[in-house]
Amino acid sequence: MRVACVQLNSRDDKAANVAAAAELVRRAAAAGARLVALPETWTYKGSHARLAGEAEAIDGPSNSVLAGLARELDVYVLAGSLYEPTDRPGHYHNASVLFGPDGEPLAVYRKIHLFDAVSGTKVYRESDDQVPGDELVVAEVDGVPVGFSICYDLRFPELYRALAQRGARLLLVPSAFTEHTGRDHWEVLLRARAIENLCFVVAPDQWGAHGGGRLCHGRSMIVDPWGTVLARAADGVGLCDAELDLGAVDRVREQLPALSHRRPGLYADWER
Repeated sequence: MRVACVQLNSRDDKAANVAAAAELVRRAAAAGARLVALPETWTYKGSHARLAGEAEAIDGPSNSVLAGLARELDVYVLAGSLYEPTDRPGHYHNASVLFGPDGEPLAVYRKIHLFDAVSGTKVYRESDDQVPGDELVVAEVDGVPVGFSICYDLRFPELYRALAQRGARLLLVPSAFTEHTGRDHWEVLLRARAIENLCFVVAPDQWGAHGGGRLCHGRSMIVDPWGTVLARAADGVGLCDAELDLGAVDRVREQLPALSHRRPGLYADWER
């Protein structure tokens, strides 16, 4: 199965962001991708003061463009994430949607871990206007179980282990990883999650400046179950893609059966 990561530089012009994404989805499909994955907050990266006007339902106009492309091009499309209104005024879910080749949503994942941290000189407090999700999500792409996550989730290995235990063989990590942390942590963490769980990892990232002093790392990446980087996007808006040998998951898990060697009964108290 060929997969592609769309690398964007989304800003505060939603129409321009959607147009750029649509063009790259078409390019990825033309190159043979069966699964095309977009990054976190692909529709809008601008002032949080404007979120009330820019947030959309998961079946809103922006995602509807991707649903239409999935149907037209006969591909799976991961709408990396957008800001989804909640019943709490001024607060939103960071929600990712997977569309099937019929254009219908197959799964919705809402970001579980919120990024409240200092990155370089920039303070991030996602909890000021976001509500965390509380559900682990695994869906299928042509019969292959895929596990969902978003950006900061990458720092929580227990999430990915739980997804692998639920059958995931491919892990999705749409992101807007900061440049300050990304230059040292992005590749290391992606390869670690692949190695630990003996899964493929598909990680589309935002790239470049987005206003307000925010800078994203880019280097969207596809990693195999051995931890080998199969594809990496260059700096700038664009694509990276790779052919996944899905049999590699079984071969690596047979060669290195770490998942079957776990002793979860010993971890229970510690995990509390």
